[in-house]
Amino acid sequence: MFSKSMTDASNRDLYYVVSAITNEEINKNWLRSEKYYQKQKPKQVYYLSMEFLIGRLLESNLLNSGMWEVCNKTLTKLGFEPARVYKEEHDPGLGNGGLGRLAACFLDSMATMQYPGHGYGIRYRYGMFEQRFINGYQTELPDYWLKDPYPWETRKPEEAFEIEFGGKVHMLKRDDGTLEFKYEDTDKVLAMPYDVPVVGYQNKVVNTLRLWSAEPVMTGEEKQHDESQYYQQLEHHHSIEQISGILYPDDSSEEGKRLRIKQQYFLVAASLRKIINDYKANVRQSLLHLPEKVVIQINDTHPSLAIPELMRILMDEEGFSWEKSWEITTKVFAYTNHTILSEALEKWPIAMIQSLVPRLYMIIDEINERFCQSIWLDHPALRDNIHEMAVIADGQIHMARLAIVGSFSVNGVAKLHTQILKTQEMKNFYTLYPSKFNNKTNGITHRRWLLMTNPRLATLISDTIGPRWVHRPRELTHLLRYAKDRPLLDKLDQIKQENKKELAHYIHQTTGIKVDEQSIFDVQIKRLHEYKRQLLNIFHVIYLYNELKENPHLDITPRTFIFGAKAAPSYYFAKEVIKLINTVASIVNYDPDVKHKLKVVFLENYNVSLAEKIIPAADLSEQISTAGKEASGTGNMKMMMNGALTIGTLDGANIEIKNLVGDPNIFIFGLRSEEVFEYYQNGEYKANEFYQNDERITQILHQLRDGHFGHQGAEFKDIYYHILSTNDPYFILKDFEAYVETQQLVDQAYRTKGKWLSKSLVNIAHSGKFSSDRTIQEYATGIWKINQYKT
Repeated sequence: MFSKSMTDASNRDLYYVVSAITNEEINKNWLRSEKYYQKQKPKQVYYLSMEFLIGRLLESNLLNSGMWEVCNKTLTKLGFEPARVYKEEHDPGLGNGGLGRLAACFLDSMATMQYPGHGYGIRYRYGMFEQRFINGYQTELPDYWLKDPYPWETRKPEEAFEIEFGGKVHMLKRDDGTLEFKYEDTDKVLAMPYDVPVVGYQNKVVNTLRLWSAEPVMTGEEKQHDESQYYQQLEHHHSIEQISGILYPDDSSEEGKRLRIKQQYFLVAASLRKIINDYKANVRQSLLHLPEKVVIQINDTHPSLAIPELMRILMDEEGFSWEKSWEITTKVFAYTNHTILSEALEKWPIAMIQSLVPRLYMIIDEINERFCQSIWLDHPALRDNIHEMAVIADGQIHMARLAIVGSFSVNGVAKLHTQILKTQEMKNFYTLYPSKFNNKTNGITHRRWLLMTNPRLATLISDTIGPRWVHRPRELTHLLRYAKDRPLLDKLDQIKQENKKELAHYIHQTTGIKVDEQSIFDVQIKRLHEYKRQLLNIFHVIYLYNELKENPHLDITPRTFIFGAKAAPSYYFAKEVIKLINTVASIVNYDPDVKHKLKVVFLENYNVSLAEKIIPAADLSEQISTAGKEASGTGNMKMMMNGALTIGTLDGANIEIKNLVGDPNIFIFGLRSEEVFEYYQNGEYKANEFYQNDERITQILHQLRDGHFGHQGAEFKDIYYHILSTNDPYFILKDFEAYVETQQLVDQAYRTKGKWLSKSLVNIAHSGKFSSDRTIQEYATGIWKINQYKT
C-alpha cells in the first residue's frame, strides 16, 4: 500500500493496512447481505438518529469478523504493539452521549442477531468538540476527526439527492379538482451518501450505517462564473456545508436554531428518499404496501420532521389522498422518547419552520387541526387539555407531540421512565392512545463492552462457564454458583487489579497524578448536567477533605475519584462545576495531610475510547441522578458488567439492576421519584433549612462562597447562589446526608475483600439482561415485527 518495507512502516501505516485487509473480508459479506435483502425483500427497519457514537471500528470489526486474535498475534510477531496500531484511529465525532452510543449498540445487535436493520445519520465533519482543561476550565477545540482518510466509509455519488429548503409554495387546482403544489426559489443542497459497514458477530451479516454529507449543487452555469462572483459562491457553499459541519450547533442564537432545523430536515429528507427508492426498486409494489416492508424508528424527537415529509412525498409526489397518506405514515413510524426533562423536549418557533420548510409547515398545521378536532369530537373528557396536547401551541411546534401523533408506537427506555411518561409527562396522550405506549429497557453490546474492552475478564468467564455467553448473554447467570468460590474470586481480584494498574499508568501519563492502585476507584463518567449531580459527588469529596483536615488520622479506605464529562459549550453552570472539580483536585492531590487517602482525577475529552479504558478498572459506579430524571442510563450497565458495584438513586435502569442483583449487592440512597414529584407539586422543599441545619453543608457552601477553593477570590460564589436562589431543584442538599452515609457503607464493604468480590461477581452474572441483544429482540418482536435473516 505504501511502497515501504516493514522496517520503515509506522503504526499509522499498519493501521491503514490492517483496515484494508479487514475491509476485503467485510465487503464480500456486505455485498452478500445486500443481495439477500434485494432478493428476499424482507421487512426492514431504518433507525433514524442525529447521533451514532460508534467509537473506533478497527478492533470491533476484527473481533466481529473473527480475525482479532490472529491479527494481534501477527502484529506482535512483526514487532508492533497492537494497542498502538489501533490507537491510530480517531474516535468518529458522530455523537455526544448515551443516545448516540445506544444507537451504535443497537446497530451492532441488529447485525449480530441477523435482523435487516440500518442506521441513517449525518456525517459531521467536526464532532461536538475536543475538550482541554486550561487552568481547570473547559476549553473547546475543534474535533476535526476526518482530517485523515476514514477507511470504513464508501462514498456513493450515484445515490446523492437534491434537498430543497425555503422558497415559495404555490397551490394549483388540477382539472379533476385535486391540488398540486409547485415550489419556487428554493435553496438546493446535495445530500451525498457515505456508507459504513455494520458487522455482525462472526455470522457474515453486514448491515449499513448511511451518513449524509451536505455539499453544494454545482450547475454548469456556476462553474463558468467570473472572479467577482467566485467569493460569493464560496460563501454560499460554506453555508451549505455547515449543515453537516458540526454535531449540535449552539442553538442559543437564532442562526443556531435555524441550522439545527436544517440538519434535521436534511437527515430525514435524504433518508426517506433513499428508503422509498429502494422500496420501489426491490419491492415493486404500490406505496400503499409500504408499512408491510418498512418500519422507521425515530430516535428521540430530532428526526420527527420525517412524519410530515413522508406525508409530503405521498401526497405531492405520489398523488395519494390525505387520508391514505396519513394511514400509511402512521403505520410506518415508531418513536423512542429519551427524556423526561420538559426543557429537553424540542420546540421550534412557527416562523422558522415556515421559512425553512414551508410545505412541511402547511402539513404540520393540517395534522394539528385534524388532531385537535378529533379530540374535541371523539374525546370530550380531554377537551380541556387540548392546549397541552396540540402539536402547534404558543407560537411553537412541539416535536414530541408530532412524533406521538404521527407514529404507531411510543416507547420509553426503562420501566420507571415509561411509567413516568404514562402517568405524568404524557398522561393525556396515554389516555388517548393507551395501546401505543410500551417500554423497551436500554441495553449495551456486551461484545464491545466486555469481550473486547476487558479480554482478561472475558477469558475468565469463558474458562469458568464456557463461551456460549458471547452469543447468549443471559447465560452469564451460571456464574452465580461461583459467588463463594474463593479461587475464582481471587482471579477476579487479580484481573481488576491489573485493569486498575493500567488505568493508573494512563492517569499518570496524561495528568502527572500518581494514584494508589489499591484504593477504591470511584467513577462518574457521563455528560455533565445538573440532574446527573456531579456536584453531589464533589460535595462528598470536599466533605471527606474537611474531615481529614480536621483529623488526618481518620480511618478511611483510600479512594481515587475519577470523573469524565463534557459540558455543552453554552452551559455556564456545568462548566463551573468542571472548574470546581479541577480546583478541588488541585488542592486535595497535593495536600500532605490527605494525599495518601484521597485523589481526584478529571480525565480530559471523555469519549468511547476513554470509557473503554476506565470501565474495566472501576470499583464503584456513580449513578446518582435526581430520581425521575435519568431516562435509563447505560454507563450503569457497562460498569456493572465489568464488576463494579453501583451507588445510585432509584432512577432509570438502576431500579432494574437492583431488582436483579438484590439489595445486598447495590448501594441505593436518596429520594424516590414519587417523593421528588411530590416536592415539585406541593413546593414544600426548603433548601435553606438544610443549608442552615447541617453544618457539613454550611461549611461546604461557605467554602464556595468565601473563596476557600480557587485563587481568584470567591470564584465559586455562583454555585453557592445558584443552589440557594433556585431552591436546589435537583435536591443535592436533601440527598447529601443519605449519600454520605451510603458512601460510608461502601467504605466498610470494601474492607472485606472476599465479600466485595462476591458482590462484584453477582453483578457480572446478572448483567446479561442488559445486553442490547435482548433490547433489540424486544423491539423486533414487539414493535417492528421483523424476521431474522435466514442464511
